[in-house]
Amino acid sequence: MPTGEPRYRALILATLSTKADEVAFMAKRMERLDVDVEAIDLSLNAHGKVLGGPAKALAIDEAAGRVLEQVTRAMDDGVNAVIGLGGGTGAEIALKVLRAMPITFPKMLITTLPFDPRYALADNSVVLVPTLADLNGLNATLREILENAAAMAAGLCRTQRRANACVLTPSIGITGLGATDAAVCPLVERLQARGEETTVFHANGFGGAAFARFAKRGAFSTLIDLTPHELTRINIAGAHAPMQGRFTAAPDRPRIVLPGALNFIGLGEKSLVPKRFLSRPHYEHSGLFTHVKLTNDEMANMAGLLAGAMNTCTGPSALIVPMGGFSHHDAPGGAIEDPDLRAVFLDTMRAKLKPEVTITALDGHLFDPAVTEAILDQLAAFAGPKEKVMS
Repeated sequence: MPTGEPRYRALILATLSTKADEVAFMAKRMERLDVDVEAIDLSLNAHGKVLGGPAKALAIDEAAGRVLEQVTRAMDDGVNAVIGLGGGTGAEIALKVLRAMPITFPKMLITTLPFDPRYALADNSVVLVPTLADLNGLNATLREILENAAAMAAGLCRTQRRANACVLTPSIGITGLGATDAAVCPLVERLQARGEETTVFHANGFGGAAFARFAKRGAFSTLIDLTPHELTRINIAGAHAPMQGRFTAAPDRPRIVLPGALNFIGLGEKSLVPKRFLSRPHYEHSGLFTHVKLTNDEMANMAGLLAGAMNTCTGPSALIVPMGGFSHHDAPGGAIEDPDLRAVFLDTMRAKLKPEVTITALDGHLFDPAVTEAILDQLAAFAGPKEKVMS
């Protein structure tokens, strides 16, 4: 048990009318770890009424708004971490509050997990603790899980963080994927060797939500959207988290776009993929993911959407197109190699991009070192000529 250490502060958000025992257990365990706990009630204030439909949705929003005001005041007063604890409705209210908090502020959700967490947590650093058993009275399973959660929460309270760090030290935001990793890694190495900080986001239909939110908060000095693959997830596959602004956030910042992994649709395990997709060229990326080649019409549509997004940006923008291949299987002997599909992309972008956007077409593959050099050259062009120092 810690002794002689400073006291820390945490909030636990829960429906106290039904989760009082669980909150009390967590609070006692955390207090033993030098964390003072304050509980905030998430109740809907339904006054005995059974709510449903729009009425319940409104009550949930009102409760979340009320609690967020309390949480915000506590954060301003120096609280160290915020923990949500609940089942279905309680977890939904708590999650609304946690998602509205600063992106990287220490926060945790302890829940029976009645949802796919990828959609809810895609753009926020919420530590998720599934309870396995329902939060309906203490038992051996819940005690052990809450004991672990208390230790994790106490550890979060001890983190030393700097307010608005992502704004104070903006980095170069980059999108990547397994299918484009051989282009992302050398780019990151070259940028870091120059002293540049880079932040890479997995463009798998969920990481893009975080990319967009960080961009909106000013976390990036420059955006390199090397893997705009999520266009196909949003517009064809439908397997993605909400990510408003994925291709338009931070419109005033310098932006370089490449068509990495834009040549395929990312679908699930092969046994679950609709037959209409399996009639096309495809391959199993892993046991969980199947990549299906786009048609020419789909590529023209995706390119048009990408051009439309880039045309809304006010900062300097550039497009780099590696005509030798857009992903690891779009190469000689690859399962979805298709030079014609690449030509459709380039022709559409040339026709629809505004004249201010620089377009560079290269002969090589996305993984060619020349592509990395082209990106670095474009960054230098954005920066402009360096002033000569007079001796």
